[in-house]
Amino acid sequence: MERKHAQRERILHLLEEAGELTAEVVARVAGETGVPEADIWGAGRFYTLISRPRDLTRVCQGLTCKLAGSDALHAELGAEALAVSCLGQCDRAPVAVGPDLRLCRTGGPRGGVTPDDPELPMNLGGADTATYAALARARELGGDAVIDLLRDSGLQGRGGAGFPAHLKWRAVRSEADPVHYVVCNADEGEPGTFKDREIMLRRPHRLVEGLAIAAHAVGAQRIYVYIRGEFPEERDSLEAALAQAAPHLEGLEFQLVTGHGAYICGEETALLESLEGRRGMPRLKPPYPTQSGLFGKPTLMNNVETLACVPEIVLRGGAWFRALGRGEAGTKLYCISGHVQVPGVYELPLGATVDEVAQAAGGYRGSPLAFSPGGASSGFLPMSLRDTPLDFGHLAKAGSMLGSAGVVVLDDSVDLAVAARDQAVFFEDESCGQCAPCRIGTRVVRQALDRYLQTGDPVAFRDLDEVAWEMEEGSICGLGMVAAWPLQLARRHFPSHFAQRSPS
Repeated sequence: MERKHAQRERILHLLEEAGELTAEVVARVAGETGVPEADIWGAGRFYTLISRPRDLTRVCQGLTCKLAGSDALHAELGAEALAVSCLGQCDRAPVAVGPDLRLCRTGGPRGGVTPDDPELPMNLGGADTATYAALARARELGGDAVIDLLRDSGLQGRGGAGFPAHLKWRAVRSEADPVHYVVCNADEGEPGTFKDREIMLRRPHRLVEGLAIAAHAVGAQRIYVYIRGEFPEERDSLEAALAQAAPHLEGLEFQLVTGHGAYICGEETALLESLEGRRGMPRLKPPYPTQSGLFGKPTLMNNVETLACVPEIVLRGGAWFRALGRGEAGTKLYCISGHVQVPGVYELPLGATVDEVAQAAGGYRGSPLAFSPGGASSGFLPMSLRDTPLDFGHLAKAGSMLGSAGVVVLDDSVDLAVAARDQAVFFEDESCGQCAPCRIGTRVVRQALDRYLQTGDPVAFRDLDEVAWEMEEGSICGLGMVAAWPLQLARRHFPSHFAQRSPS
């Protein structure tokens, strides 16, 4: 039984610190935290950075790394290597990280970014500064006026859902509970996505200042930044920025929390469960985090890119930001990898096309066949849709989504059945297992692709439409809802890749 005043939120940190998950470690953590050993075993086994061997090299199995030859890298490293989900380094694929989770093998240099342009809100190519003029301005304006600026700007959440930012901020500010929290989702795990990584490395003060403004606007004193466990350099960058910015942050308490290797913790309520020391399983909603979030308190949660837009909105106004977009407001950080000349992160008007993003990346390599517009979750679209604006509305009409804007380009050498299987393996591995439609459905999708690739008979997909419907309608969170999309969209747009063929 959990003791009164148990310190559950310390569990995962203590397990990581111990470096192994053994009976002795679990017993010690139970004694220190007052949480039953069974709960500690359950939480520890959920996270790959705690449950899997620490002394192995981790080789990325994300789609971009697979396209670039990660299977050969894995074979080269042999028994010392562990195949893992996307490591968020798609611009230099294929990659591997050592036991310290820092890069030890790459297929190329770090990717490109848009050159310095002070007219861009995030301006990854510019010099980071610690003036905190926007925070000072926000304090002069007051919380309501800052939120009005967000409303005027049209800023939508850049983590994938596209929810209007001002509605979240206003909801938390209006809650009567005197304790409010701000949480930054920096657990960037969507395959093909590495934009938040670049903000934290290149412009950490943009993020810190955005968080401070958010805390001021919603009435919070404590700020949590949940950073992906495989991003140690990004944590170092934020720690340095916080130390430099300390004179501007009086009255605010920042806590950097390292994630533990679970893609599902990119879902906001799963992230909250992880912060509280539990398995990262999404919560049923309502209540929403704005009402009952971290430790049951009203909580504002935004992702890194959303918060990094805020300082320039405060300084230049909502109308300025809105005018930067096309059909929708602002600029967007588009990641692009795969078969392009210079993979990287490029800041373009929201609503740019895949051709424009590829042009920023130096052009295509080979003859482009397909692209994923928003990471693994967005599926595959044909190049006949290359003129579709990459924004929330137009991609939804195309049957896909902008998601994290992790664009992956595939040339005509790619077998889309194999590419769909790579995505299916990812979703099966990363399902938290909480709900049956996702837990079972992700396995069924992967097995169907295995049967097809082994036999060449499309009868393997006979029941997939029904399975995909059940997953989309019955899953608790977005992972299960879209896990069949890569296969379903590929079958819809590229039927020849899923026709009768010779067995592989």
